Amino acid sequence: MMALLKFRSRDTAPAPTGLAELLAGYSIEVMPRTAEKVEDFRALLPRGTRVYIAHIDGTPFEDMLATARRLRAEGFEPMPHFPARSIPDRATLADMIARYRGEADVTQALILAGGIASPRGDFHASMQLLETGLFDGFTRLHVAGHPEGNRDIDRDGGEAEVMAALRWKQAFANRSDADFAIATQFVFEAPPVLDWADRLAANGITMPIHLGVAGPAKLQTLIKFAIACGVGPSLSVLQKRARDVSKLLLPFEPDDILTALAQARAKGRGKSIEAIHFFPLGGIKTNADWATAHGGAAPIPQT
Repeated sequence: MMALLKFRSRDTAPAPTGLAELLAGYSIEVMPRTAEKVEDFRALLPRGTRVYIAHIDGTPFEDMLATARRLRAEGFEPMPHFPARSIPDRATLADMIARYRGEADVTQALILAGGIASPRGDFHASMQLLETGLFDGFTRLHVAGHPEGNRDIDRDGGEAEVMAALRWKQAFANRSDADFAIATQFVFEAPPVLDWADRLAANGITMPIHLGVAGPAKLQTLIKFAIACGVGPSLSVLQKRARDVSKLLLPFEPDDILTALAQARAKGRGKSIEAIHFFPLGGIKTNADWATAHGGAAPIPQT
């Protein structure tokens, strides 16, 4: 059985070849406070990399806007989050969009419900944001996906409600001029993702998948974020690994899941997985360096 996680000493040889195609065009997520620690993104990422800007509750909008302006100025494609439950009304949404577009030339967005329990105002679902029409003119819109389910939506542990929502979003995408994709929560094992991709296809959902993957990080860091983000069955795998004290300080690296996905795609499965989206839980530079070392020519940073 394929190992779910891979722990390696820093001097071990790189992962097997075959990852370059999968890593080509990868995206990465930042928060304003983590972006501030990066002296120059141009030293780390390929030119034009899509950089998601997380909307963390309590972070001033001005900070997120400043991050978008900086990324655009340095040659990257900012993609801010728009979490429905954190946006009080249409006027606020319209102002956010106008400022992102006017000051940072933002043309891409991730539309999601958001992580807070109670809506701040009129919106509680990403579909409501799409229905406003305020994102007309954007070239690319991503919506959220959950390969391991989402108990905030399907409390019985199934996926009936999330699948119905994705069917609605697929119908919306079919009518839209924007390019749509599904950006997912991070996962640690390939088979559940491949099975989920098959179920999407069976439901008529053809939006490509941009699969969330955790970048290199210590195990205890990974567990902390997995709990906070509501990661599904993978969490029990991490907890089992944590019982081995010798592995607590070793870095987790996503070689196994990405190699398994690359092998599956080579055999004709998982073709709907269009790109990898990194959550740099161990740091942006650490993640970017790993991608450069494992992705062949595609993610060589600009100089």
